Amino acid sequence: MVTQDSAFSGSIPEIYDTCLGPMLFEPYAADLARRAAALQPARILETAAGTGIVTAALVKEIPDADIVATDLNPAMLAIASGRVQGGRTQFQSADAQQLPFADDEFDLVVCQYGVMFFSDKVGAYGEVQRVLKPGGAFLFNAWGSLGENRIPQLVEKAVAGLFPGNPPGFLGRTPHGYHNGATIAEDLAAAGFHDIEIEKVALPSRAASARQPAVGFAHGSPLRMEIEARDASRLDEAADAAAKAVEAVFGSGPIEAVMTANVVLARAP
Repeated sequence: MVTQDSAFSGSIPEIYDTCLGPMLFEPYAADLARRAAALQPARILETAAGTGIVTAALVKEIPDADIVATDLNPAMLAIASGRVQGGRTQFQSADAQQLPFADDEFDLVVCQYGVMFFSDKVGAYGEVQRVLKPGGAFLFNAWGSLGENRIPQLVEKAVAGLFPGNPPGFLGRTPHGYHNGATIAEDLAAAGFHDIEIEKVALPSRAASARQPAVGFAHGSPLRMEIEARDASRLDEAADAAAKAVEAVFGSGPIEAVMTANVVLARAP
């Protein structure tokens, strides 16, 4: 199901990939791929594959694995299919909450920053368990809170300041709204998973300038729809305000901040 918080359409996928991909997603993609390789899977399903940043990392680390990379948004997969070279990878549009695969089909399911968007997380985890072979692994990550991720925190506060009567709250509500490790473990257990390991991982987030993440979030994420729903003429103003807020803390040149996420590994029965 596509909701406003999971809608990546129009020009959003390209801006998302260019502005947010290198600084937010590539460091954790490399981390997930290394962890995946240690599990020695032969057949991998990736859900919420987006623009293929994790897919490419998986192909690099596990070139002999068969990978099926899926996403709800065809526009994202179009970018992904152009990014990934080599390997044994196929791309398929699919809803992670209603997977179009047979039972016991995969050794490993990988998902980078997708679980936060699932409206029924326990149900989605149940789908993952269904398609995993007995004892198969589910490897994913989910952002920490806004308080642990300074750049999106600054962006959200700056944009909210433009609309004090009805502030947009996408970043805190969705990408950074599923950060409690105990809740994640409870949801996984409710879906039947066991041997649940959750590790908080901090990695550097680097950008060429403060404007890069500002434009990325304001123009290249579902935050854009929240801004446009309030006043579409203020989209550039929102990006400018976010850039100024980030620059005030990190400076005008190349920036670096610490980002934090939970990295989760769970086993199917």
